[in-house]
Amino acid sequence: MARRENAAEPVSEFEEKTVAVLRHTKVVKGGKNMSFGAFVVVGNRKGSVGFGYGKANEVSEAIRKGSESAHRSLIDVPMHGQTIPHEIEVKFGGAKVLLRPASAGTGLIAGGAVRDVLELAGVRDVLAKSLGASNAPNVAKATFKAIASLMTREQALSRRGIKVEKPEADQAEAN
Repeated sequence: MARRENAAEPVSEFEEKTVAVLRHTKVVKGGKNMSFGAFVVVGNRKGSVGFGYGKANEVSEAIRKGSESAHRSLIDVPMHGQTIPHEIEVKFGGAKVLLRPASAGTGLIAGGAVRDVLELAGVRDVLAKSLGASNAPNVAKATFKAIASLMTREQALSRRGIKVEKPEADQAEAN
């Protein structure tokens, strides 16, 4: 019978991906102090995704801290089938991200940090373009800002004060 190595560790439905590992150096009187920062994205591929940043003297500890931070910042992604509900363009710092919905079967046309975020969010069909700066943490943050700004059709209509009506076919079945 095979034993699990980490029997005390709970099994999580969330996957994590390290987007960037950054090296920091602080110059002090006695020399240089090095530390590491890790930008981590977690998601369950079912509509929940989060990001976090952790900093420590070792890379593995920085990744662990980033993962814990990411679990605390989970957001839900509004979806229309396997794509996003509408086109959106968002800027964060010098990074600009353009996300467009795509028809079924198109796939995830994105690169770098945008791809990591959308994959872990569970978006399967989207066209994305990263414009401006290619700084991975800022591109990922711009993607999160875009995802948080997305609205479903019902949310957009209720925001405008328009009552959502059922299609006539559904009303006929109800009677």
